[in-house]
Amino acid sequence: MPRTSQHWEPSAVRQAEIEQAHRDWLVEHGIEPNVRELAEAVGVTASTISYQLKRMRARGVDIRTRGWRPLVQCPHCGGDL
Repeated sequence: MPRTSQHWEPSAVRQAEIEQAHRDWLVEHGIEPNVRELAEAVGVTASTISYQLKRMRARGVDIRTRGWRPLVQCPHCGGDL
């Protein structure tokens, strides 16, 4: 459920909300959400989602979104390295 106002909360709680919203979106739509759709589902800004996704990926949690591209790709096939 989206929040009506923004407020500070611990990163672990926010990241858990992002993971749950991502799972819910996949079940409902069958594809990954983009950052804006995920932000709307969680009730925060797209920049907050981007920041938290970056932190989650650094920890090894792979939350994919439509439009996200890995940093390193094979120059021949475009696959992840």
